[in-house]
Amino acid sequence: HGHRDMEIVTYLLDGELEHKDSMGNGAVIRPGEVQRMSAGKGVMHSEFNPSPGATTHLLQIWIEPSVRGVPPSYEQTYFPVDERRGRLRLVASRDGREGSVTIHQDAALYAALLAAGESVRHAPAQGRHAYLHVARGKVDLNGVQLGAGDGAKIAEESELRISAAADAEILLFDLD
Repeated sequence: HGHRDMEIVTYLLDGELEHKDSMGNGAVIRPGEVQRMSAGKGVMHSEFNPSPGATTHLLQIWIEPSVRGVPPSYEQTYFPVDERRGRLRLVASRDGREGSVTIHQDAALYAALLAAGESVRHAPAQGRHAYLHVARGKVDLNGVQLGAGDGAKIAEESELRISAAADAEILLFDLD
């Protein structure tokens, strides 16, 4: 199937996802890997679970690009567990800093693996907002309890305090 003018970021939680596209890319994505496909002027692709007996669990994030009609492109990067454990690891950003995949938007996506009792903090810049998605486990966000599958839109907070009430995996978006 085809897409146009969209930044598509795939974050694998469990299993595998096989990707093939009209740019000639073909890859299997595994947990710890982040895939970014900029659809740009247009791209055809397919994605499927290559292991019939196994379950694939993933998050696919669609972000509108700040510019339209760019050439389509693909990127895939592995982020080791130790880089995500107990801290916010930048996995996608406008400028690809810190080895993150590059997106055409003023947004930053962080991933973290938190053991029960661990916490992380993030201070969005003035005028920015955030979105937190709890992929697994339970967390406390500035006093609000969130469980697996929950999300929270956050505005007008100078600091985010995210504490794991149980082992957790989270994605945090810092947005314009």
